[in-house]
Amino acid sequence: MKKIEAIIERNPDGGYTAYCVDEPFFGMGETAQAAKEEMLEGMRVLVEVCKEDGGEYPAWLDGEYEIVYKFDTQSLLEYYAGIITPAALSRMTGIHAKQIWSYTNGVKPREKQVRKIEAALHKLGQELTALSL
Repeated sequence: MKKIEAIIERNPDGGYTAYCVDEPFFGMGETAQAAKEEMLEGMRVLVEVCKEDGGEYPAWLDGEYEIVYKFDTQSLLEYYAGIITPAALSRMTGIHAKQIWSYTNGVKPREKQVRKIEAALHKLGQELTALSL
């Protein structure tokens, strides 16, 4: 199965862009989800139009593929702001809440801080998937 890396970024106008790193696909939208959906729709439309017109398109689009989405830190924190507050993320990472707030507002964190945030979110995800009610 082909893995496609896609980046999701917050735009200066407040919208989002999703784009594939090594493939010519992108989407834009008011939310990260809308940008992802537009990118996927562009992929679908390309296949449809090329099939109708006899054009060429990447063969992997006919098979199974996985898109791995990567956020820049600011976009991720903004996207999940209603779910994960700076205070909650501070408790999970040990990074001061004011520092996390500054990352949400455009200050670029050092790589070490990015890895702390990523590890804390992955740990939370693992704990949540292990739950049952």
